[in-house]
Amino acid sequence: MLNITYLAVLEPSTDGSYSIFFPDLPGCFSYGIDLADAQRNAVEAASLHVYGMECDKEEIPAPSVTLSKEDTEGNIVMPITIHPDLFRMKKDNERVKTNITLPAWLKRIAEEQKVNYSRLLETALIDYLQIPKSKI
Repeated sequence: MLNITYLAVLEPSTDGSYSIFFPDLPGCFSYGIDLADAQRNAVEAASLHVYGMECDKEEIPAPSVTLSKEDTEGNIVMPITIHPDLFRMKKDNERVKTNITLPAWLKRIAEEQKVNYSRLLETALIDYLQIPKSKI
């Protein structure tokens, strides 16, 4: 299992909340209403950002061991460990809603028979795409 630890910079606000950014992950930002919330949201943001980079076949940046004074002055620096393999597995196995169209008469019969559309479509797609059972 791959673990990556990035340094998150938490910028405190006057109301006790924090803005979060990652110098090693340009474009990755988050927010937390308090320190604990900021830490949770930082893990989620970094995990999602790296997942998106993987999906786009972009190179994943190596974590820095030090940050510039400009990034750290007046801020909190917190190590954030993510688990890209586990996050990818979670995201890839999420259930997603898909709309389909059917003739009304077929839908009526299926509902009378209490058909589980999701299970039926999933099974049919696995069979149609000839996906081996070892991949499921």
